[in-house]
Amino acid sequence: MYFIYIIRCEDGSLYTGITNNPQRRLNEHFGQTVKCAKFTRSHKAQALEAVWSTENRSLASKLEWNIKQLSRQQKLMLIADNQRLTEFFGEDSSEKYIREDKDKYSAGA
Repeated sequence: MYFIYIIRCEDGSLYTGITNNPQRRLNEHFGQTVKCAKFTRSHKAQALEAVWSTENRSLASKLEWNIKQLSRQQKLMLIADNQRLTEFFGEDSSEKYIREDKDKYSAGA
């Protein structure tokens, strides 16, 4: 199982990433450990905005790339309304990617 996530940083920027262990990875981002992304080292992570799960790394990488191609406004619409997933990425997206409860993965939990 792989996970795709969007984090909001203190400066309002959005970071998108993938992992097979969301709790560990989010702790790295929010704790600004040596293993956090270079982006979240210089843009302090503030809040987890959205998490999706999928069956393999290939699908996760595709969604990550597609999200990174969206405008900031589109990313905010996707965060607010998961129905935008099919609008932005096609009808089968809702079958490939499951929106997770972001509170389940809050840093430090």
